[in-house]
Amino acid sequence: MNIIMNLRFALVCLFQMYAASLCHDGSRPNIVMVMTDAFDGRLTFDPGSKVLQLPYINYLRELGSTFINAYTNSPICCPSRAAMWSGQFIHLTQAWNNYKCLDANATTWMDLLEKNGYLTKKLGKLDYTSGGHSLSNRVEAWTRDVHFLLRQEGRPVTQLVGNMSTVRVNTVDWKQTDLATEWIHQKAASSRRPFAFYLGLNLPHTYKTDSLGPTAGGSTFRSSPYWLKKVNSDLISVPTWLPLTAMHPVDYYSTFTKNCSGDFTKEEVKRIRAFYYAMCAEADAMLGQIISALRVTGLLNNTVVIFTADHGELAMEHRQFYKMSMFEGSSHVPLLIMGPGITSGLQVNQLVSLVDLYPTLLDIAEISGIGNLSGHSLLPLLSKYSMFLKNEHPDWVLSEYHGCNVNASTYMLRSGKWKYITYADGMSVPPQLFDLILDKEELHNVAFKFPDVKAQLDKRLRSVVNYPTVSATVHGYNKKEFAAWRQSVGSNYSEVIANLRWHVDWQKDVVTNERLIDRWLDSSL
Repeated sequence: MNIIMNLRFALVCLFQMYAASLCHDGSRPNIVMVMTDAFDGRLTFDPGSKVLQLPYINYLRELGSTFINAYTNSPICCPSRAAMWSGQFIHLTQAWNNYKCLDANATTWMDLLEKNGYLTKKLGKLDYTSGGHSLSNRVEAWTRDVHFLLRQEGRPVTQLVGNMSTVRVNTVDWKQTDLATEWIHQKAASSRRPFAFYLGLNLPHTYKTDSLGPTAGGSTFRSSPYWLKKVNSDLISVPTWLPLTAMHPVDYYSTFTKNCSGDFTKEEVKRIRAFYYAMCAEADAMLGQIISALRVTGLLNNTVVIFTADHGELAMEHRQFYKMSMFEGSSHVPLLIMGPGITSGLQVNQLVSLVDLYPTLLDIAEISGIGNLSGHSLLPLLSKYSMFLKNEHPDWVLSEYHGCNVNASTYMLRSGKWKYITYADGMSVPPQLFDLILDKEELHNVAFKFPDVKAQLDKRLRSVVNYPTVSATVHGYNKKEFAAWRQSVGSNYSEVIANLRWHVDWQKDVVTNERLIDRWLDSSL
């Protein structure tokens, strides 16, 4: 027993030495996080990184550490960000969809840093509190509980703008990046306190398709010749698709509601993917402007820089675009960390997720005593001094999804080479199991070939979340929220609902659809 206690004491001392090494002058380091939207994490390491030029992500990779198995805790904007800002899983905060997320008074890691002496600043896309999205995001989740299909998105398209001198395509993101640069020069550089800065970018999220009206989602991949030049067209792959008849029922539902069940040529798919990669290259340049500002002001050597995203982008993998899926393109996110005390050129294989950032940032800021977090600090994974503590990080990650374009609450447990996906109550919809070593494209569901593996992973998942109960809670929430909204719009209800993003299909059989909704609302909650 004494030997074990002495070993633990020695490990704690080593970890404290590592934490102290984060800043050589004894002061706490600055923290800068750049979070993009819809950035496929597989593009930040080989072989995915070869398809396009990402010089500043490569800079972070060479001088810092790259997590090659980082995942979102929910593959959609607001719930994912809610997990990152709160450090808690989705089912704990009940951040069910893009409308229902964190309470306005929820304590974030930045709140704690500010209370503990940090100068703090947030700019750009935040999207983690309730009510942050449009009307359709408040009520659209009901569509998965009613037995008819509606195309909720516009067909994915590309749009070429400008010429070879057009660098600033996403002017909103560039404006926020300019404001961030200005803040670093004017506020951070003159501060006597350490600072924590967050920049949220919308890129490489798709743009709204204006022709579909004000309630349309984002289905336009837009870029300029300048950024398309950064893409190696010879390396753009055309994903393999299963026949529609062979698709999992939830994947088919998503394909239909995302307006991707029609015909696409190989050239069309390659073009969509090329434009997406070009949008990623533009986001990388914004990261570069932040790094340059830190370097010019002399702050870079004393700053921990983190680059990540809320989720990925399928970019026509599995006959889908957008996110809202547990396939790798949607759920795998970038995570790179560079700064004092961080090992250079390290690739970390450990499975991690966005909830791990909360305790990591508190560790960097030397803030302790915070409980009830779903994540674990990543610092032990980034130092040669803490090799034994690495084993304390769980060997699994959890992601869950409860929003639109998917007709059942979805839960993903990644453990080792296995990805296990289950739905709703675990019985009404068949599960999926993928071997990510032998089946990188996730085309072969082996859930029934390996029942023992499925059972083991399901047991582990249930030990983390009672997912049948959570699914029932979400179902009840969807009903109550829709009923309350329907009552609030009164006599305008028919007109309003007909003009939400599914209006084209809605008009085909409005009477039948209304009756199905009434039947759904009248059934037991």
